[in-house]
Amino acid sequence: MSDKYSKLYINGIWRDGSSETIYDNVNPYNNEVIASIKLANQNDIDEAYESAKQAQKNWAKTPAEEKKKVFHRAVELMQERKDELVKAMVKEAGCSVIKASTEVMVSIRIIDDAVKFIDRMDSPQVFPSQVPGKENRVYRHPAGVVGLIAPFNFPLVSAIRCLAVAIAVGDAVVLKPDSQTYISGGPMIADIFEEAGLPNGVLNVVAFDPAEVGDYLVEHPVPRIISFTGSTTVGRHIGELCGRHLKRASLELGGNNPFIVLEDANLEQAVDAAIFSKFFNSGQICVCTNRFFVHRKHYDEFIERFVERAKELPYGNPSDPKVVIGPLINEKQVQKVLDIVETAKQEGARLVLEGQRDGNVVTPFVFADVNQQSKLAQTEIFGPIATIIPFDTEEEVLEWANNTEYGLSGAIFTQNLENGVTLSRLIESGMTHINDSTVAFDVNAPFGGEKASGIGHYGGDYGFEEMTTTKWISVQSEPNRYPF
Repeated sequence: MSDKYSKLYINGIWRDGSSETIYDNVNPYNNEVIASIKLANQNDIDEAYESAKQAQKNWAKTPAEEKKKVFHRAVELMQERKDELVKAMVKEAGCSVIKASTEVMVSIRIIDDAVKFIDRMDSPQVFPSQVPGKENRVYRHPAGVVGLIAPFNFPLVSAIRCLAVAIAVGDAVVLKPDSQTYISGGPMIADIFEEAGLPNGVLNVVAFDPAEVGDYLVEHPVPRIISFTGSTTVGRHIGELCGRHLKRASLELGGNNPFIVLEDANLEQAVDAAIFSKFFNSGQICVCTNRFFVHRKHYDEFIERFVERAKELPYGNPSDPKVVIGPLINEKQVQKVLDIVETAKQEGARLVLEGQRDGNVVTPFVFADVNQQSKLAQTEIFGPIATIIPFDTEEEVLEWANNTEYGLSGAIFTQNLENGVTLSRLIESGMTHINDSTVAFDVNAPFGGEKASGIGHYGGDYGFEEMTTTKWISVQSEPNRYPF
């Protein structure tokens, strides 16, 4: 692994941060130190933002064909380096090879798709006016500089889905990956875009200790947009800061996602999706299923099938391509998950599969007969704990599905597709998938939530809108008549 991957990347220069603090990037499976990173201080943040501000002016004026060359080459390089990216994510995040490979594939699609936005910056929307002789045009302009804060669980996709669109439309980016997945979430991306020909300063990467730098990345006067993916608690704080400083906030936060198995569902199909929805990336996904609502007709059989499948999931060293359940990201997260298990037992939920701990690896726990108002049902778990709740009527399950502060994703299994659509529209979430997993992504679909699950969207035209500003220009081709 290149030495540059433990460095900051500011204005095209790979260098150590100016802080005295050193962060050890640790493999969560075996506690091996992967890299030691000398972190940034506020002076480094100043330099990164000023570099981005200056570079953005020239990048926005760069001809479209030159920008496209950068993107096409970035796609080629990411394809060439797929194995390197996968290995880095498996080491840093402890995720499975399957998950890391999927993340690289999705990231390539996002970069490739973002090319279409380059031409759209010079193609105004034209609409008629009630004023004779007037033509109205709406142009999209780059927003400027984007401050991007990405999480550990999907370090590559969470960064790429924002920065690819931002750079395509002419913005510049200062990226702060989670330090636990700094390499795959920052320097490896910067290295690819640097080799692809992206000008210095358009993309900058920093790592810092929040205790030292505080809110400076958000409050800094240069960025006009702050994009954050992470917990609702932190997201609320960032949203407050953005409101105070009149910055645009794009926040993708937590979820307590319902998975509903209706009376007419195909049970085999539902169980297949349920296992993936819960245990992909060991449950460390904002859109994974937290609550399984199963019609009483299928309840006992669903539990039986689900438990049998969960028992069979390979666990252990994530570098083994067969492993599905790897380690949780750190000891703190392991303890949080085990505390949730103990609380669920105390609340009287029926434990139908007891997991075990091996280092930071936690194997699946499954609870049935869960009270939908219990702490277990109302907590974003972010781990391999499944919560199963029986229901009798559609009215009942809709009420329960919406009984949460969150509103990110959901799933409904039914053979009556139109009824599924009707019920999906009544679920208070940004996304609901019929006969599919709660864990889903499409480059052209709006990915985002309602309520405490965030503000704004990624994906397609919706992400394009997030990273641009609109300007109305009217053209009066004949003299206008004024009232005085």
